[in-house]
Amino acid sequence: MRDGDRYGQGFVLWFTGLSGAGKTTIAEIVERDLRARFGKIEVLDGDIVRTNLSKGLTFSREDRNTNVLRIGFVANLLSRNGVGVVVSAISPYKEARDEVRRDIGEGFIEVFVDAPLEVCAERDVKGLYKKAFSGEIKGFTGVSDPYEPPAAPELHIKTNEEEPHESAARVITHLEERGYLWPVEQYREEYDRA
Repeated sequence: MRDGDRYGQGFVLWFTGLSGAGKTTIAEIVERDLRARFGKIEVLDGDIVRTNLSKGLTFSREDRNTNVLRIGFVANLLSRNGVGVVVSAISPYKEARDEVRRDIGEGFIEVFVDAPLEVCAERDVKGLYKKAFSGEIKGFTGVSDPYEPPAAPELHIKTNEEEPHESAARVITHLEERGYLWPVEQYREEYDRA
């Protein structure tokens, strides 16, 4: 049962979790589905935003929070204008995520993409975890810097227990239940009437 018809209103899907947990993989699947069903979609990937909007920031706690707040500011602007926003960013600290949640309001949907550290390290094609474990990289989230998991995310996805397409389907179902997307059957009815 949907808790209100919000179709056409903007929202922010905020994927958070360790590097290698599966945030970007799931976000890309969700994005494809949303582009077909919602239309106005923008993706804010943490790595890309850091390169373009937050260039020069370090990986200190303060700068990481600044980066998250900048992403949140842009996401809020877009969602207020009817855009569905997909954010994929480690966003390791609860205080910054909570501030973004307060700023965006009911359209903020936190998706905790969770996988054990050893699974994330196995998936790491860039070799960052290996460098972090050896001490070559300092302040690496989950190894030498903390990740503060969300206390009450709207969705908690354990990527070592399900396939990416299953996780993405759960996200889409959540958007349908919240009224941001019509169920697929309703899209078909609207299409047949046109």
